[in-house]
Amino acid sequence: MSADDQGGLSIQHDGSGHNFFTVIDGHRAVLDYELENGTMVITHTGVPEAIGGRGIAAALTRSALDHARGAGWKVVPACSYAASYIQRHGEYTDLLG
Repeated sequence: MSADDQGGLSIQHDGSGHNFFTVIDGHRAVLDYELENGTMVITHTGVPEAIGGRGIAAALTRSALDHARGAGWKVVPACSYAASYIQRHGEYTDLLG
């Protein structure tokens, strides 16, 4: 597992569990992905309502995309949040596979 600081949030990467997560105020927010032939397929982004509205989903997505870039992976945003995030942040469109 590795940690990444995203906007003051400590984002953890669980490579064996294929997810990025953070725990805030006892609540776990997560981005799940599958790895298929060098492509990260982002399947789910979930932030509990109790900690919503703090940019946590964005930080999880940014961390995942930065990790994919560093690993040389392409990305398929199967999750609607990840897809809209990439649309809003054009610097990640080169990762689309």
